[in-house]
Amino acid sequence: MAATDARRTGRFAPSPTGPLHFGSLVAALASACDARARGARWLVRIEDVDIPRSVPGAADDILRTLSRYGFAWDGPVERQSDRTPQYTAALRRLVDAGRAYPCACTRRELEDAPLGPGGERIYPGTCREGVPAALAPRPRRAFRVRVGDAEVSFVDRLQGPQRQHLAGEVGDFVVRRADGLFAYQLAVVVDDAAQHVTDVVRGADLLASTPRQIHLACLLGSHVPTYLHVPVAIDREGQKLSKQTLAPALPDDPLPALLAAWRFLDQPSPPVVPRDAAQFWRHAIGAWSPTRLPPVPMLPAPALGLS
Repeated sequence: MAATDARRTGRFAPSPTGPLHFGSLVAALASACDARARGARWLVRIEDVDIPRSVPGAADDILRTLSRYGFAWDGPVERQSDRTPQYTAALRRLVDAGRAYPCACTRRELEDAPLGPGGERIYPGTCREGVPAALAPRPRRAFRVRVGDAEVSFVDRLQGPQRQHLAGEVGDFVVRRADGLFAYQLAVVVDDAAQHVTDVVRGADLLASTPRQIHLACLLGSHVPTYLHVPVAIDREGQKLSKQTLAPALPDDPLPALLAAWRFLDQPSPPVVPRDAAQFWRHAIGAWSPTRLPPVPMLPAPALGLS
């Protein structure tokens, strides 16, 4: 392994909505190998900002599974549910700077808004200049970030050049929900900045939301990390493996699943079949090759009882 480069940091940030599955393993493996092969720190963060969706005990189960599979992370595991004061402070900065504003619109009222290229409703700006009098009696407010005429461009290390005109594709987006919970978009930016994350490796299903995160990072004066979005695993029906699509939990024996995830990422085969997870990791960190990754957003999961 390369000498540790304290200037670079990667991370894996699962949501505790259920046990890890094959799709989670692919993202974790790519993230860990990319960091370790470059001598960088690698962190694990539990993204439980959406408290109603978090399953009791799932976070601890995820950490146990990662340990059993041979993942080793640096430093303590941060949990978003402990970081509400930091998100509140970031929102206050945005509001004070005129970059964010309260919104009284309901989801139902936005159902007639036009769809953007990614299938999301483009916010029409109803509350941008102040909550209309007809909506003012409503007690609850979300908060949205102004996107103005921002066009965000970046080069993904796998998917290549990306460009998104925020106003024409998503509009002003929510950073705190009407129920008081902070949105993923804000939490992930605040957390990556606090943990000095320099390299984000994750599933390509998050590629379309990356420009929003870059926009927020710029507004908050945070460093923008590099991004590498690997293919997501899909099932036979073409759906992303997830808790919602009832993807099965990872098996107790880590080696077959690790090898399947390694092949899914089209990485160099070991010269001999590893005897155990420890031997697999010795090969994987040394052989990791981002240039071999399939430059596609999704791939079928292997039919090994893992999908």
